[in-house]
Amino acid sequence: MRLNTQLAVAGGGPAGMMLGLLMARAGIDVVVLEKHADFLRDFRGDTVHPSTLEVIHELGLLKEFLNRPHQELREISGVIGGERVKIADFSHLPTHCRFVVLMPQWDFLDFLALHAKRYPNFRLLMETEATDLLEGDEADVVGISAVSPQGRLKIGADLVVGCDGRHSVIREKAQLPVTELGVPIDVLWMRLSKSREDSRAVLGRIAAGAIFVSLDRGDYWQCALVISKGGAETLREQGLSSFRERIVRVAPEFADRVDELQSWEQIKLLTVQVNRLRKWSRPGVLCIGDAAHAMSPIGGVGINLALQDAVAAANILAPAFARGGVNMSDLEQIQRRRELPTRLTQGMQLAIQNRVMRRVLALTREPKPPLAVKLLDRCPFLRRIPARLIGVGFRPEHVRSPVADTGNQVSPPSAVNRGP
Repeated sequence: MRLNTQLAVAGGGPAGMMLGLLMARAGIDVVVLEKHADFLRDFRGDTVHPSTLEVIHELGLLKEFLNRPHQELREISGVIGGERVKIADFSHLPTHCRFVVLMPQWDFLDFLALHAKRYPNFRLLMETEATDLLEGDEADVVGISAVSPQGRLKIGADLVVGCDGRHSVIREKAQLPVTELGVPIDVLWMRLSKSREDSRAVLGRIAAGAIFVSLDRGDYWQCALVISKGGAETLREQGLSSFRERIVRVAPEFADRVDELQSWEQIKLLTVQVNRLRKWSRPGVLCIGDAAHAMSPIGGVGINLALQDAVAAANILAPAFARGGVNMSDLEQIQRRRELPTRLTQGMQLAIQNRVMRRVLALTREPKPPLAVKLLDRCPFLRRIPARLIGVGFRPEHVRSPVADTGNQVSPPSAVNRGP
């Protein structure tokens, strides 16, 4: 089978779905490929930050988005060595939403897909996985090879965008060089039930040799235990009982429910990577989001950085398509626009990993809040700084891609097209 389109997007994650929506809105013919049958994958980034909510506002969709079930996080606090401290306050951000939304990523992706499907020039192919790039006579990329339930598929495209994550097939096939920045941590994700007595404000807990994070998901906690890089197998060998004791030591309020963890199948390993491409593109192909720069989970900013990439890409690509075609200058402009925010964010994450987390995981006695954290706790004004870095980040993007007349928009019964 063969399809032809102007823009082929590999990966139906946050960056891919946002780019597909914005480009379809601009009148560009778009095909998005998602290798899974649905968006239901647990323990993905579920924080939607104020910078992303601002983009949704600029699309005129904010009210509808906030009508979906979610939780709102207006400040970040933690417990260090048993002492509670306040770290960030989002209430002063220069955005329409001065809070972080906690929403399952599958709901967020379904929301984007639903609105993208209202444009007749948008197609979402589920269970369709990109496997290779198609090259023309001069080695320019001219499309994607893929596999779908209907068989092998070739998609001819004026531009291919890789949004297929940190293990990107598009990045590999395009032979774009990667710089690995090194990471001293991994993360184990799990669910624990909620109690009415639980504090909703506390997110992070630090004790000797342990870092534990809990995210309020309405009727349960999504929890993360930070461990030393490669330490998951050692924890498994020590047994579940020892693992549960480690959680109780850093988060004693969960002592009455850690027995809910009855199998290692309930505990998912996130192998943390931090890297970035030296070149994000070559003729006919571009990578953005995690395909261009894998982020640490620190601050939960990865999903939002990927979405900012998509907005910047649409702002540059839509006018380029309108002029008659995308060239290397356009693709290089996207990298120039987004590389500085990427480097600054990764630099901040690496500093926290190497100077804070590595030391905490090596501690044998209970830590005390450092001076910088004490100042944040005592000075409300200072809490605006980490709130700005987490909630808005460096060089936030705004929707400047045009709105085209693509004919009557449709309201499909489902956001998913399961075949070409």
